[in-house]
Amino acid sequence: MRTRCLLLAVPLFALATALHAAPPSKQQVERDAARALAANCQADAPGMAVLVARGDEVLYRGACGLASLELGVPLSPGHVFRLASVTKQFAAAGLLKLVDEGKVSLDDPLSKYVPGYPNGDAIPVRTLLDHTSGIRSYTAIPEIMAGGGIMKDLTTAELIDSFKDAEADFAPGADYRYNNSAYVLVGAVIEAASGKTWDAYLRETFFAPLGMTHTRGGQDGADGVLEGYVPGYTRKGERWAPARYLSMTQPHAAGALVSTVDDLLKWNRALHEGKLLSEDSYRAMVTPGGKAADNDYGYGIMTGTLRGEPVLQHGGGIFGFSTYLLYLPGSDTTVAVLYNADAGRPGMLGSGRIAQLLAAQAVGKPYPDKTAIDLDEATLKQYEGVYRIDAEATRVLRVANGRLTSQRVPGGQQLVLVPVAKDVFLFEEGFSRMAFERDADGAVAAMRFFPEDEGEGEVVPRTDEPLPSGRVEVQLPREVLERLVGEYAYQSMVMTVFLDGDTLKAQLSGQPAFEIFAESPSKFFLKVVEATLEFAPEGEIPDTVTLRQGGAVIEYRRKAE
Repeated sequence: MRTRCLLLAVPLFALATALHAAPPSKQQVERDAARALAANCQADAPGMAVLVARGDEVLYRGACGLASLELGVPLSPGHVFRLASVTKQFAAAGLLKLVDEGKVSLDDPLSKYVPGYPNGDAIPVRTLLDHTSGIRSYTAIPEIMAGGGIMKDLTTAELIDSFKDAEADFAPGADYRYNNSAYVLVGAVIEAASGKTWDAYLRETFFAPLGMTHTRGGQDGADGVLEGYVPGYTRKGERWAPARYLSMTQPHAAGALVSTVDDLLKWNRALHEGKLLSEDSYRAMVTPGGKAADNDYGYGIMTGTLRGEPVLQHGGGIFGFSTYLLYLPGSDTTVAVLYNADAGRPGMLGSGRIAQLLAAQAVGKPYPDKTAIDLDEATLKQYEGVYRIDAEATRVLRVANGRLTSQRVPGGQQLVLVPVAKDVFLFEEGFSRMAFERDADGAVAAMRFFPEDEGEGEVVPRTDEPLPSGRVEVQLPREVLERLVGEYAYQSMVMTVFLDGDTLKAQLSGQPAFEIFAESPSKFFLKVVEATLEFAPEGEIPDTVTLRQGGAVIEYRRKAE
């Protein structure tokens, strides 16, 4: 393997982050936010409620799309949404409040609050908060998620019984893995220490005093209507459908709260301005430690940077809803985005991306515009090659269909790059940037990768390794594609295969639809990720389709008509 000597000069990219010497005006934020929503909303589809604030001043409060597709009711910013995993920061703060009151210690064993829990004497309470307990997440256990299991109303004890005997993923504190079971147990600790249900404790301790009148446990609606609550939706092929049902007793303290963008602003102001927790507890909440530090996870909150500023944030996804709440402490900026669908239409930014986009605009450091400059294929070919990250991983750049693409190998998606300046590309999806560096002879010798367009970037040298052979796509007549169309199921998961015009696409429940490309009449592949689909029997209407991805092999069986 050979690498080239680099020129000392690195190509400079005039980022829009330097355009604003002061935060933009309220009017500018309103214009930017309205444009972002217009680009990512459809009037006849599920929509978003959005709030952007600087301190107590609301810079933008708006909504787009529909609250009810069936009735054509427009969405308003005052509507109530499921929060999904944004719930976790509320539960974490509730447990930390009990720590401040001397009723819980983070070093206490889980068994003190949940007697008889397997290995509970060795699981410190703090490991529940930052996903280092090693307990198996119940949402990763097929037997729980399959069939009608998630439709059952369960008590806290019954929900714990459903996962407590699952084999642990690792010893407490030895690793990090995002974990919904752990937050059910956070709720159980709150209940044991307070004598109240976890959500009642949060309501009495936080929500009522703060005037968060629309924030509560989603299961509160079991005995009556939740005022202002919107239904959730999912995509099935190119159509919208009501979201799959689940009992809201089961997300528990991991994801069962409902709220509004206005209540989320009250929460952010109180939590991050020191009105709820002691200084020590708040610092612990927003300071990742141990194995969680490598994943930037504190207690119910993720840390990081956004346009060079510290950011505290968390997203959520649950049947029918996608949510995001972030806070920039340096500028006291809050952004909340609530979406009443669990998957967007193709080309639409997700709730997290929209929140980050709005936050960057609100602090006067917008992400660069993705207007492409013209580059012919010969110029794009200059960047093709294998760029070596380390002994195990590479980034493969190749030209496909007249566009430069980047794929981290193994396991990464093939992502399109947009040329915006000489030797500078932006990722079509997301906010990452790639700038190429040339040697003394003018040949491309390395690329500098800026994840999320942050920091100084990582230099990755170009090598002489040959490009891996690409898959060969074949064209099939429409009648061959039509025999594959249908719904295929594996346990609770459904894969829908459908024709969009003459283009064959596949979609898993709760995910966007992706085009699939034929290698043969029965074998197809995806370009966005390394995965194959094989239909059987070949040449007939297939009974099964087998998905191979990342070492996993899953057979989906055709559903009866």
